[in-house]
Order: sequence, then structure tokens, then C-alpha cells
Amino acid sequence: MLQLNLGNKALIFDRPAVMGILNVTPDSFSDGGRYNQMDKALQHCEQMLAEGADFIDIGGCSTRPNNAIATEQEELERVIPILKAIKTAFPEALISIDTSRKNVAQACIAEGADLINDISGGLFDKDMLPYIGENHIPYVMMHCIGTPETMHQYTLGGDIHQTVLGFFRQQCEVLEAYGEQQIILDPGIGFGKSLEANYQLLSDLNKYRYNNLPILIGISRKSLINKVLHTTPDTAENGTTVLNTVALLNGADILRVHDVKNAREAIELVGSFCNFAQNLES
Repeated sequence: MLQLNLGNKALIFDRPAVMGILNVTPDSFSDGGRYNQMDKALQHCEQMLAEGADFIDIGGCSTRPNNAIATEQEELERVIPILKAIKTAFPEALISIDTSRKNVAQACIAEGADLINDISGGLFDKDMLPYIGENHIPYVMMHCIGTPETMHQYTLGGDIHQTVLGFFRQQCEVLEAYGEQQIILDPGIGFGKSLEANYQLLSDLNKYRYNNLPILIGISRKSLINKVLHTTPDTAENGTTVLNTVALLNGADILRVHDVKNAREAIELVGSFCNFAQNLES
């Protein structure tokens, strides 16, 4: 069960949570350019909240393959204005910031962000983990290898569960040295893994669930769907829902998605299925 302490407020989620993706970039792999204007970004945020998003995950730096990485200043100029606007329009919304840069994380936390979602698990910026650890900021730690320019060239296979578990143990120990932390684990599906490895990571989440921490699964519109179904990111919503259902049945605590409504329905149906199955067994 996911529990977060945000300031003087403790949030307990009695069912899996949904993180709605808000990319304010011109070049993200699925929706680049759709929401990098303020009015469109706010409209999409409002829609995702209405459909049941527990978090809005704002990203201002795309890591799609063969893409030029935005500078820190560009990332700040994209993220800070929309963060401020969302906090004004939707003051109760929980905001996650998708960044691997400590300075961006710090600036966003100062503006009211609640959570940092780091695709590098602390590898890209040596100051990120000390900052997160010293300030006990809720933190999504994603498994990653390589650099922003090279990570998509890797195709890890073999005993992928042990590889990911070892990474989580190593990076969590760094954070835990600063005292009690609020860590969410993300196995990094679609980042530097073979197709087989991506599916293995969906098959048994507890094999890499370090210290019983909650696990976030982000598979929305990714290539592990498109390579099998021969779809594109724009036509991968049904495949996304199918694999989100698999993730939920295997213990996922958070789904990070482009389509909040589909994810919320999957959570409701899987919850009902599990409850009815338990009743039959008893």
C-alpha cells in the first residue's frame, strides 16, 4: 500500500494510484508538442484530474532515442510556469516532477511540487540523491544504465530481476543513510532492456521489490507493446491497458499513464476481480 507524508499531511492510498503524464515538451515520443502551450496543458491537467489521476507528472526534458537533450535552463522554462499555473488552478493536486537534475528538482519543490520522478535513479546528477535524502522528499527511483544519450542503446537481458534489485539496493542505501526516506521503485521498463526483459519485469514484481517499497510501472504506449502488436504510440492504448492489467495482477502500486480513464477502469476491475476471487476461496 502506498503512503506518502507531504508536509503535515499523510496520504494513504487504499488501492493502486494513477500518475497522469503531462509532457510540456516539443519532442516527447508520444505526445510531444501537444501540451507545451499553457492553455492546452491546463486543459489536459483538468481532464486527467477529473478522470481520477492521483498525481500529475510534469516533464520538461524528453529522453526519447536519438533526441537532443534539453538544457537545464530550457527544462526550467518549460516546467516552472505550468507548475505554478496548476498549483493556482488546482491547489489540491499532487504534482510530480519528471527530472534527473537536482537544480530543477529543488526549484520545483520550492514552487510546491510534491514528488520527484527521476529516470536515472540518481545517476545523472551526483547532487540529486544528497538533496533528496537530506530533505526527505518523496522520490521515484527508476532503474537506469548509461547516459541520456546512450541508455536506449542497451538491451539488458539475463537475470534482469537481480540486476534491477541490485541497483535498487545500492541506490536506496545511499538515500537511507540520510534517515528514513519515501522511495517508490520503477524498474524502467522500456529503458535499456530487451523485449524479453521488459516482459520479465512485469511477471513478478516482488523479485525486485527492495525492502517492501511500492512499485511504479510505466509502460504507457511503449515499444514492448508496439513491437508485439505492430501499433504506434498513438494506437497503443488498448495494449497499454492489457499490460497495465498484468502489472496490477502482479502487484503494481502506481500506474504512470497517458490515458487516465483507462488506467482507473483497469484498477477498478482488477480490484473487483481480486475481491470476488478471495470471497470464492473463503
